[in-house]
Amino acid sequence: MADATTRRASNALSAAMVRTVQEPGKYHDGGGTGLFLRVDPNGSRFWVQRVTIRGKRRELGLGSPPLVTLAEARDKATDNKRLARAGGDPLAEKRAARGTLTFAEAVERYLEGKLAEFRNDKHRKQWRATLNTYAAPKIGKMQVEAIEVRDVLRVLEPIWTTKTETASRLRGRIEAVLSWATVAGHRTGDNPARWGGNLAELLPKPSKVTKGGNHPALALGDVPRWWQELSKREGMAARALEFLTMCAARSGEVRGMTWGEVDLGGGHGATRATSATWTIPADRMKAEREHRVPLTPGAVALLLSIGGTGDGDDWQKPGDDELVFPAPRGGAMSDMTISAVMRRMNEAEVKAGGAGWLDSRSKRPAVPHGLRSTFRDWAAERGYERDMAEMALAHNVGTEVERAYRRTDYVERRRAMLASWVSFLSGDSNPANNVVKLGGV
Repeated sequence: MADATTRRASNALSAAMVRTVQEPGKYHDGGGTGLFLRVDPNGSRFWVQRVTIRGKRRELGLGSPPLVTLAEARDKATDNKRLARAGGDPLAEKRAARGTLTFAEAVERYLEGKLAEFRNDKHRKQWRATLNTYAAPKIGKMQVEAIEVRDVLRVLEPIWTTKTETASRLRGRIEAVLSWATVAGHRTGDNPARWGGNLAELLPKPSKVTKGGNHPALALGDVPRWWQELSKREGMAARALEFLTMCAARSGEVRGMTWGEVDLGGGHGATRATSATWTIPADRMKAEREHRVPLTPGAVALLLSIGGTGDGDDWQKPGDDELVFPAPRGGAMSDMTISAVMRRMNEAEVKAGGAGWLDSRSKRPAVPHGLRSTFRDWAAERGYERDMAEMALAHNVGTEVERAYRRTDYVERRRAMLASWVSFLSGDSNPANNVVKLGGV
């Protein structure tokens, strides 16, 4: 942010300066009205006025240039100052004129102007999804002016140590929405979602919560029995978790998977898997690079069991735009739905007298993303090349130069590796016997 050198005693602002300034900071206008122009790091600009109302210092949003000119902002600031000196409350009048606003409504209003700034549709959906999934149930119906630090903590604390990266992003998004609400005149005072000097004093640093941000992984010794228990579970979420495990894929990749991304190759039944492939487009990948996943006979059998019509050579794939693993009421399945399957499996194991499906190091219950770590440990134990295992996980391998010159993704070698992995899941040490029992199939 710009330092005190941007603040001057007299009218420091000009129409030209307001139009061209880009450096983040607070640019005070002088004149005793408390008016200043706030420029955020993302380039957004807002008129803000600091004024004492009935003994309390407040900040009022006066709009944004160029919609509100410098002259108009000065007029508004002068009127507010006069009203406050006369004992009135310009903030209350502004609220009455605007009406009350809930957090859920503020999210929609904020995103109307912000969604266009994101690079692709994936980021736009993620922004909205995190707020809808975690914040809306707790504070969505609250008036933005009533939200305090304790309310933000109610949203963040349940996932701060288990989904730290998601929680950290969520905090920043709540902060952005409440910042907009303040500037727009719907709330006053400090931002309760601010990190520095605020939540940083109440929550552990994200980097310190879990070393390396590791997700609890299923212990290798528990895998075959866990897999057998999973096969007994009914429902689309359980099938999605099975597919996720067989492909060592991320939850978001599976939940957003469409039939158009699937090529089951020739033949029918399990023989399709000699060339069956799932191709995830770059805009759905974390690394923003297309990723091919070779499908094993077990993965193909699962797909054939949940979609399409007919049998054998007469099987017809659903429409390309249809989701492979839709939610019960349509649309994409949430990350929490798949996580709930593992949580219920852990609860059932504990209820039956077991220790639960725990990470061997942290002793925390395993989560879907941790299954990728389980796969990585298995690949290392079995002596598979590091690069091939990392490619299976869609991680960047080698330098940018090495990746630029590499002309293969080892899809067929990875097919054999995943076939061996699925055999391990089913408790069969012989990769040739790659027949997987699927729940509900």
